[in-house]
Amino acid sequence: MADKEATVYIIDLGSSMRDCHGGRIESDLDWGMRYVWDKISTTVAASRKTWTVGVVGVRTDETSNPLHGHEGEGYENISILQELGPMNLTSLRNLQGLIKPSDTESGDSISAIVLAVDMIERFTKKLKYKRKIILVTDGEGAVDPDDIDDISAKIKDCDIELVILGVDFDDAEFGFKEEDKSSQKKVNEGIFKDLINKCDGLYGTMAEAISELEIPRIKPVRPYKTYDGELTLGNPAEHKDALSISVERYFKTHKATIPPASRVVLSTGPGPSQAAEGNEMEGVEPTGAFAAVKNARTYRVNDPEAPGGKRDVEFESLAKGYEYGKTAVHISESEYNITKIETTKCFTILGFIHQEKYDPFFNMGETGQTVAQKLNDAAALKLSSFIHSLRELESYAVARLVTKDGKEPALILLAPHIEPDFECLYDVPLPFAEDVRNYQFPPLDKVITVTGNIKYDDHRLLPSKDLSEAMDEYVDAMDISTWVQDEEGIHNLEYAAVEDVFCPPLHRINQVVRHRAIYPDQPLPPVAPILLKYSNPPEELVVKAQSRLEDLIEEANVKKVPPKSKARREKGHKPEPISGLDVDALLNQPQNKLKKIDPENAIPEFKQIVEYASEESEIEDAARQMGAIIRSLISNSLGNSGYDRAIEYLSVFRDTMVRWEMPALYNSFLRDLKKRLLSGELGGDRRELWWQMKGAKATLGLIDQSVSDPSNVTPEEAAEFFKK
Repeated sequence: MADKEATVYIIDLGSSMRDCHGGRIESDLDWGMRYVWDKISTTVAASRKTWTVGVVGVRTDETSNPLHGHEGEGYENISILQELGPMNLTSLRNLQGLIKPSDTESGDSISAIVLAVDMIERFTKKLKYKRKIILVTDGEGAVDPDDIDDISAKIKDCDIELVILGVDFDDAEFGFKEEDKSSQKKVNEGIFKDLINKCDGLYGTMAEAISELEIPRIKPVRPYKTYDGELTLGNPAEHKDALSISVERYFKTHKATIPPASRVVLSTGPGPSQAAEGNEMEGVEPTGAFAAVKNARTYRVNDPEAPGGKRDVEFESLAKGYEYGKTAVHISESEYNITKIETTKCFTILGFIHQEKYDPFFNMGETGQTVAQKLNDAAALKLSSFIHSLRELESYAVARLVTKDGKEPALILLAPHIEPDFECLYDVPLPFAEDVRNYQFPPLDKVITVTGNIKYDDHRLLPSKDLSEAMDEYVDAMDISTWVQDEEGIHNLEYAAVEDVFCPPLHRINQVVRHRAIYPDQPLPPVAPILLKYSNPPEELVVKAQSRLEDLIEEANVKKVPPKSKARREKGHKPEPISGLDVDALLNQPQNKLKKIDPENAIPEFKQIVEYASEESEIEDAARQMGAIIRSLISNSLGNSGYDRAIEYLSVFRDTMVRWEMPALYNSFLRDLKKRLLSGELGGDRRELWWQMKGAKATLGLIDQSVSDPSNVTPEEAAEFFKK
């Protein structure tokens, strides 16, 4: 069951909150609401019905709360802006219209806390909830300190966490102290501190809370059980002495996915009618600003007797065909089941391997952890014995895992892990034979000559002793394992520890979405510095290692390579071959010149024709032939089988035209290709290829003036080409 939370935010809306202090250009209310909006928007983004939010306004012009009139005086100018309940974007928008400074100074923040306690108590009853009250105030309103002992006792009795955040409150730990503080604010700060101390709450200044907003918050994840059953060694059904342990397996590491985006369109009609017609987006809260987008797919086959030569077919009539060369092999649904391996749920140890004989690069994916079944002392004892045996023998176990019937089997490596109060088996997936890529590379520490001699030094491809020492010194100088200083100023802590490095795309998108939900009309905020902190090495470390780097550059004789010229290469300035054989002269002879490009060897022959063309008409003819080959590849492609070759040919075509400063040939071809692709002239629906081309538009798009000066296409036109 998901965690339940009940949080009430108490917002001070007194007239003093519209003032600006501390050199800020925004009001105290807007500044303090940064924290509140961030917290509420995080709750909205989580979209959990069990995470409830309530909002109370204190020092409001009106009075709207159930305690006014029933509990006597002291609850005036306190209003419930939102009752405790689930929060969505519509509620957030409505709440934003209510948060504005009032024209009164009356209203007791302590009474507002009592009201919040009453709201939580009535809503949560005696159920298991995480209860919390957050008060945001500038401390300028009058506060009644009577009954603080009873109030703090009630807060503790209800198991409520009280947090008081003050605008420009003094905080010695954070290092902030406000000068020229009013006497009323000084008294109130003392009262708030006394209340917090008595109910074991949290007290702080708003500056500290806002400074921590940029620190990404890791989403709490509940344990996800991937296997619950027996871990066996041998077959317990056939052998009585086989080992069987009741275990549970959970994820230890699991990739955090970037939030997905739903496709919507700006609504042209009234939003509520869409929901009535059943057109709302699945899983997305309907709004008046957006309309639902539904996809429709049709399947067609060639039929000379049908209008237009094509006939629609139903999805149920389709069959599966697997590529076999350039043809398709049909397998019916009844026969398709034969290709599936029938497996049963199991977790079986196949054998053991010594730790020294296992190569870490075999790790294939996410890590899991296996623990003994809950409340099973016998299983805990067995698993503990097994874990300690693996540790003492310095070995790993190899196991076969099928998480449920019919699931594909996986090979995993089990490694023992022992802590004072916790023991488990960590596991990582192992590769099958087809997953391993074996490549042969020449050794780095020796050179084998053509005659078979082996050289370990004094060779141009081997580093000298001085170069190796210079590289060692540079690597040591850039060591970050002990770069961070501890409390005593000694460098002995790790830089860029795993728990301090956050995923920039994930948290940047969350940051932008939260900001746009709160401030739909404001520009997007800059990237939080903490997300870019580890994009580059520490500046102090770079400065420290600069001398070592310069020594390394000098020892390795590193020289800057001049940039390639984009201008057309002059044929008269080609380097003379060592052999003295003039290959260009041979290829330029009329009888040796290529005139027609072979589709099976298109790229080399296209480059050769362009390279040795004596007139532009020859390059234009080669471009026409290359375009025809690309169109033929697409038209004759079975499904998407020919798309990769077509994209490769397009890339070579474009690069060649850029190099020879003839962008118009490629641009005109690409415009024609787009028209043919989207109209279905090239063998039917080829929009999938068009989407692939859009994904690689940087290398396949129109050649604009920023790439080639002779082009008449502007960068804006090139960008717009793929949008239409």
